[in-house]
Amino acid sequence: MATVSGRSYYKFINILRRLDLSYDSILPEEITSSDKRLILTTTDESSRIPTSLVLLDDEFNYHPTIIRAKIVEKLQSGINDNSLIIGIDPGNRIGLSIFYHEKEIESSIYTSVDELVSHIVKIMVGINAPRKIVKVGNGNMKIAIHITNSLNLRFCSHFELEFVDERKTSLKIKKYNKRGARDKISARYITQREGYRHLVLPLSRIG
Repeated sequence: MATVSGRSYYKFINILRRLDLSYDSILPEEITSSDKRLILTTTDESSRIPTSLVLLDDEFNYHPTIIRAKIVEKLQSGINDNSLIIGIDPGNRIGLSIFYHEKEIESSIYTSVDELVSHIVKIMVGINAPRKIVKVGNGNMKIAIHITNSLNLRFCSHFELEFVDERKTSLKIKKYNKRGARDKISARYITQREGYRHLVLPLSRIG
């Protein structure tokens, strides 16, 4: 972090702690053009910082997952595939895993399809990825179809949809049942599997 603004400084700290990311605090004038660290600063102070590896405080007004995506994008640009891949393990507890630039930026659990879809729509709108791929496990097709139909109704752009075989993604180890950890891991495995992929167009486009 490189700012003398107290408000921005505490905004950065709160988000970085929530994301469990380490940080250093320096003054803007201490940064050189050879500095390879990602610099968090304000719009006014950014003009004095001689590097393009900068995120501004107003970019920290988004959901933490979107902020993590912005950080990953800055650090991984040109290195890894920049697709947004969303893995969903449908069931009574719905596991969710989100990858961007081949880095997992979220692993979570939902018990409501409506809350899950609202969250995914927010993420898909907030992350500027050239390809958005949603992979859904086929273990509970009733819930899987409910999720994908809801996404098509509420996300006003195209995305790629894939139903994948989720056999052997649910680990049969008791300790992984705690707090839905097994469902998170299953969703992570689903992001790595391939199935038949097709393009989903928004209903507004196809009538």
